Amino acid sequence: MPPYAGNWAFYLDIDGTLLEFAARPQDVTVDPELLELLAGLRGVAGGAVAVVSGRSMADVDRLFAPLVLPAACLHGAERRSAAGALRQQPPLRERLGQAASRVASLAGKNPGFGFEDKGLALALHYRRAPHLRSLAEREMRAISTALGTEFEYMTGKFVVEIKPRGKDKGDAITEFSAEPPFAGRVPVFIGDDLSDEAGFDAVNRLGGHSVKVGPGITRARWRLFDAAEVRRWLAACVEAGSGSEARKGAGLHG
Repeated sequence: MPPYAGNWAFYLDIDGTLLEFAARPQDVTVDPELLELLAGLRGVAGGAVAVVSGRSMADVDRLFAPLVLPAACLHGAERRSAAGALRQQPPLRERLGQAASRVASLAGKNPGFGFEDKGLALALHYRRAPHLRSLAEREMRAISTALGTEFEYMTGKFVVEIKPRGKDKGDAITEFSAEPPFAGRVPVFIGDDLSDEAGFDAVNRLGGHSVKVGPGITRARWRLFDAAEVRRWLAACVEAGSGSEARKGAGLHG
Protein backbone atom coordinates (compact mmCIF):
# COMPACT_ATOMS: atom_id res chain seq x y z
CA MET A 1 0.00 0.00 0.00
CA PRO A 2 1.20 3.56 -0.65
CA PRO A 3 2.57 5.60 2.27
CA TYR A 4 0.03 8.03 3.74
CA ALA A 5 0.06 11.62 2.48
CA GLY A 6 -1.73 14.56 4.02
CA ASN A 7 -3.30 15.66 0.72
CA TRP A 8 -5.49 12.60 0.21
CA ALA A 9 -9.27 12.49 -0.24
CA PHE A 10 -10.96 9.22 0.73
CA TYR A 11 -13.85 7.57 -1.12
CA LEU A 12 -15.11 4.44 0.61
CA ASP A 13 -17.48 1.67 -0.44
CA ILE A 14 -19.47 0.14 2.44
CA ASP A 15 -20.47 -3.52 2.08
CA GLY A 16 -17.46 -5.78 1.70
CA THR A 17 -15.14 -2.81 2.24
CA LEU A 18 -15.84 -1.07 5.55
CA LEU A 19 -18.21 -3.81 6.72
CA GLU A 20 -18.39 -7.54 6.16
CA PHE A 21 -21.42 -8.82 4.29
CA ALA A 22 -24.48 -10.11 6.09
CA ALA A 23 -27.09 -12.57 4.80
CA ARG A 24 -29.45 -9.62 4.29
CA PRO A 25 -28.42 -5.95 3.74
CA GLN A 26 -30.69 -4.81 6.58
CA ASP A 27 -28.79 -7.04 9.02
CA VAL A 28 -25.60 -4.96 8.69
CA THR A 29 -24.79 -2.61 11.57
CA VAL A 30 -22.08 0.01 12.09
CA ASP A 31 -20.15 -0.32 15.34
CA PRO A 32 -18.99 2.69 17.43
CA GLU A 33 -15.36 1.92 16.55
CA LEU A 34 -16.05 2.47 12.85
CA LEU A 35 -17.83 5.75 13.54
CA GLU A 36 -14.83 6.89 15.58
CA LEU A 37 -12.47 5.80 12.80
CA LEU A 38 -14.40 7.75 10.16
CA ALA A 39 -14.53 10.84 12.36
CA GLY A 40 -10.77 10.62 12.82
CA LEU A 41 -10.24 10.15 9.09
CA ARG A 42 -12.31 13.25 8.36
CA GLY A 43 -10.15 15.14 10.81
CA VAL A 44 -6.84 14.33 9.14
CA ALA A 45 -8.28 14.66 5.61
CA GLY A 46 -9.78 18.09 6.12
CA GLY A 47 -13.29 16.67 5.79
CA ALA A 48 -12.53 14.98 2.45
CA VAL A 49 -14.16 11.62 3.21
CA ALA A 50 -17.17 10.32 1.27
CA VAL A 51 -19.00 7.01 1.06
CA VAL A 52 -19.66 5.67 -2.43
CA SER A 53 -22.20 2.86 -2.29
CA GLY A 54 -24.97 0.95 -3.97
CA ARG A 55 -27.15 1.58 -0.91
CA SER A 56 -29.75 4.35 -0.85
CA MET A 57 -29.03 7.68 0.83
CA ALA A 58 -31.61 6.98 3.54
CA ASP A 59 -29.98 3.64 4.29
CA VAL A 60 -26.48 5.17 4.48
CA ASP A 61 -27.69 7.87 6.88
CA ARG A 62 -29.40 5.25 9.03
CA LEU A 63 -26.23 3.16 9.21
CA PHE A 64 -23.79 5.97 10.03
CA ALA A 65 -25.92 8.17 12.30
CA PRO A 66 -25.09 10.52 13.90
CA LEU A 67 -22.40 11.11 11.23
CA VAL A 68 -23.74 12.74 8.08
CA LEU A 69 -21.17 12.07 5.37
CA PRO A 70 -20.87 13.27 1.80
CA ALA A 71 -22.26 10.32 -0.13
CA ALA A 72 -22.82 8.94 -3.60
CA CYS A 73 -25.56 6.31 -3.42
CA LEU A 74 -27.33 3.90 -5.76
CA HIS A 75 -24.04 3.68 -7.68
CA GLY A 76 -24.06 7.44 -8.30
CA ALA A 77 -27.76 7.96 -9.10
CA GLU A 78 -28.03 10.21 -6.02
CA ARG A 79 -25.25 12.26 -4.49
CA ARG A 80 -24.89 14.60 -1.51
CA SER A 81 -22.00 17.08 -1.53
CA ALA A 82 -19.99 18.07 1.52
CA ALA A 83 -22.10 21.25 1.61
CA GLY A 84 -25.26 19.14 1.84
CA ALA A 85 -26.54 19.73 -1.69
CA LEU A 86 -28.50 16.69 -2.89
CA ARG A 87 -28.54 15.80 -6.58
CA GLN A 88 -30.57 12.99 -8.13
CA GLN A 89 -31.08 11.68 -11.61
CA PRO A 90 -34.48 12.56 -13.08
CA PRO A 91 -37.21 10.78 -11.10
CA LEU A 92 -38.03 7.44 -12.71
CA ARG A 93 -39.89 5.94 -9.79
CA GLU A 94 -43.21 5.47 -11.62
CA ARG A 95 -41.50 3.44 -14.32
CA LEU A 96 -40.03 1.15 -11.66
CA GLY A 97 -43.35 0.43 -9.95
CA GLN A 98 -44.45 -2.44 -12.15
CA ALA A 99 -40.92 -3.83 -12.29
CA ALA A 100 -40.74 -3.78 -8.48
CA SER A 101 -43.89 -5.89 -8.34
CA ARG A 102 -42.35 -8.44 -10.70
CA VAL A 103 -39.13 -8.66 -8.67
CA ALA A 104 -41.07 -8.94 -5.40
CA SER A 105 -43.16 -11.74 -6.91
CA LEU A 106 -40.02 -13.56 -8.04
CA ALA A 107 -38.55 -13.28 -4.54
CA GLY A 108 -41.80 -14.50 -3.01
CA LYS A 109 -41.72 -17.67 -5.12
CA ASN A 110 -38.08 -18.40 -4.23
CA PRO A 111 -37.35 -18.18 -0.46
CA GLY A 112 -33.60 -17.96 -1.08
CA PHE A 113 -34.01 -14.58 -2.77
CA GLY A 114 -34.12 -11.25 -0.96
CA PHE A 115 -35.81 -8.28 -2.65
CA GLU A 116 -34.63 -4.75 -1.86
CA ASP A 117 -36.51 -1.72 -3.19
CA LYS A 118 -34.06 1.19 -3.06
CA GLY A 119 -36.42 3.79 -4.45
CA LEU A 120 -34.52 4.57 -7.65
CA ALA A 121 -33.13 1.05 -8.01
CA LEU A 122 -34.17 -2.56 -7.44
CA ALA A 123 -31.95 -5.32 -6.07
CA LEU A 124 -32.40 -9.08 -5.94
CA HIS A 125 -30.04 -10.74 -3.46
CA TYR A 126 -29.21 -14.45 -3.59
CA ARG A 127 -26.49 -14.72 -0.92
CA ARG A 128 -28.61 -17.28 0.96
CA ALA A 129 -29.08 -19.35 -2.21
CA PRO A 130 -26.04 -19.09 -4.52
CA HIS A 131 -27.42 -21.89 -6.72
CA LEU A 132 -30.17 -19.49 -7.85
CA ARG A 133 -27.70 -17.12 -9.51
CA SER A 134 -28.64 -18.06 -13.09
CA LEU A 135 -32.34 -17.62 -12.38
CA ALA A 136 -31.75 -14.24 -10.71
CA GLU A 137 -29.62 -12.94 -13.57
CA ARG A 138 -31.97 -14.20 -16.30
CA GLU A 139 -35.13 -12.77 -14.76
CA MET A 140 -33.60 -9.42 -13.79
CA ARG A 141 -32.10 -9.01 -17.26
CA ALA A 142 -35.53 -9.58 -18.78
CA ILE A 143 -37.18 -7.09 -16.42
CA SER A 144 -34.51 -4.49 -17.16
CA THR A 145 -34.90 -4.95 -20.91
CA ALA A 146 -38.66 -4.45 -20.61
CA LEU A 147 -38.09 -1.13 -18.82
CA GLY A 148 -36.22 0.32 -21.79
CA THR A 149 -32.96 2.15 -22.30
CA GLU A 150 -33.28 4.54 -19.34
CA PHE A 151 -32.38 1.65 -17.03
CA GLU A 152 -29.55 -0.84 -16.93
CA TYR A 153 -28.91 -4.25 -15.42
CA MET A 154 -25.77 -4.93 -13.36
CA THR A 155 -24.37 -7.77 -11.28
CA GLY A 156 -22.44 -7.76 -8.02
CA LYS A 157 -21.51 -10.12 -5.21
CA PHE A 158 -24.60 -12.30 -4.77
CA VAL A 159 -26.84 -9.52 -6.08
CA VAL A 160 -28.40 -8.40 -9.35
CA GLU A 161 -29.63 -4.81 -9.69
CA ILE A 162 -31.66 -2.61 -12.00
CA LYS A 163 -30.72 1.06 -11.82
CA PRO A 164 -31.03 4.26 -13.88
CA ARG A 165 -28.57 4.33 -16.77
CA GLY A 166 -25.98 7.08 -17.11
CA LYS A 167 -24.31 7.35 -13.70
CA ASP A 168 -21.72 5.20 -11.96
CA LYS A 169 -19.29 5.41 -9.06
CA GLY A 170 -16.58 6.84 -11.31
CA ASP A 171 -18.83 9.75 -12.28
CA ALA A 172 -19.56 10.43 -8.60
CA ILE A 173 -15.88 10.47 -7.63
CA THR A 174 -15.06 12.77 -10.55
CA GLU A 175 -17.82 15.17 -9.46
CA PHE A 176 -16.68 15.14 -5.84
CA SER A 177 -13.09 15.82 -6.98
CA ALA A 178 -14.18 19.15 -8.48
CA GLU A 179 -15.74 20.38 -5.23
CA PRO A 180 -14.40 21.44 -1.82
CA PRO A 181 -13.04 19.91 0.33
CA PHE A 182 -12.05 17.21 -2.21
CA ALA A 183 -10.74 19.49 -4.97
CA GLY A 184 -6.97 19.58 -5.28
CA ARG A 185 -6.51 16.38 -3.25
CA VAL A 186 -5.27 12.99 -4.41
CA PRO A 187 -8.26 10.59 -4.55
CA VAL A 188 -8.12 7.25 -2.75
CA PHE A 189 -10.98 4.87 -3.52
CA ILE A 190 -11.46 1.53 -1.77
CA GLY A 191 -14.02 -0.97 -3.06
CA ASP A 192 -14.58 -4.69 -3.47
CA ASP A 193 -17.12 -5.35 -6.22
CA LEU A 194 -17.59 -5.19 -9.97
CA SER A 195 -19.49 -1.90 -9.66
CA ASP A 196 -16.38 -0.37 -8.07
CA GLU A 197 -14.29 -0.85 -11.21
CA ALA A 198 -15.70 2.38 -12.68
CA GLY A 199 -14.48 4.14 -9.53
CA PHE A 200 -11.05 2.57 -9.90
CA ASP A 201 -10.90 3.78 -13.52
CA ALA A 202 -11.77 7.34 -12.48
CA VAL A 203 -9.20 7.39 -9.68
CA ASN A 204 -6.52 5.99 -11.98
CA ARG A 205 -7.25 8.75 -14.51
CA LEU A 206 -7.01 11.34 -11.73
CA GLY A 207 -3.62 10.03 -10.61
CA GLY A 208 -4.89 8.63 -7.32
CA HIS A 209 -4.80 5.32 -5.49
CA SER A 210 -7.35 2.62 -6.39
CA VAL A 211 -7.64 -0.19 -3.84
CA LYS A 212 -9.42 -3.51 -4.41
CA VAL A 213 -10.63 -5.48 -1.37
CA GLY A 214 -10.44 -9.25 -1.68
CA PRO A 215 -9.62 -11.54 -4.61
CA GLY A 216 -10.52 -11.20 -8.27
CA ILE A 217 -9.32 -9.54 -11.44
CA THR A 218 -9.34 -5.77 -11.11
CA ARG A 219 -8.05 -2.53 -12.59
CA ALA A 220 -7.19 -1.26 -9.10
CA ARG A 221 -3.50 -0.66 -8.42
CA TRP A 222 -3.45 -1.82 -4.81
CA ARG A 223 -5.15 -4.58 -2.81
CA LEU A 224 -6.29 -5.25 0.75
CA PHE A 225 -7.46 -8.63 2.05
CA ASP A 226 -10.79 -7.87 3.75
CA ALA A 227 -12.80 -5.28 5.69
CA ALA A 228 -10.72 -5.82 8.82
CA GLU A 229 -7.54 -5.01 6.91
CA VAL A 230 -9.22 -1.94 5.37
CA ARG A 231 -9.98 -0.65 8.85
CA ARG A 232 -6.45 -1.32 10.08
CA TRP A 233 -4.98 0.56 7.13
CA LEU A 234 -7.36 3.51 7.56
CA ALA A 235 -6.52 3.60 11.28
CA ALA A 236 -2.82 3.74 10.35
CA CYS A 237 -3.60 6.68 8.05
CA VAL A 238 -5.38 8.47 10.92
CA GLU A 239 -2.42 7.82 13.21
CA ALA A 240 0.07 9.06 10.61
CA GLY A 241 -2.04 12.12 9.88
CA SER A 242 -2.50 12.93 13.56
CA GLY A 243 1.22 12.61 14.14
CA SER A 244 1.94 14.94 11.26
CA GLU A 245 -0.45 17.56 12.64
CA ALA A 246 1.15 17.24 16.08
CA ARG A 247 4.60 17.80 14.61
CA LYS A 248 3.35 20.85 12.74
CA GLY A 249 1.88 22.23 15.94
CA ALA A 250 5.10 21.67 17.82
CA GLY A 251 7.04 23.45 15.10
CA LEU A 252 4.71 26.45 15.23
CA HIS A 253 5.03 26.82 18.99
CA GLY A 254 8.64 25.69 19.48
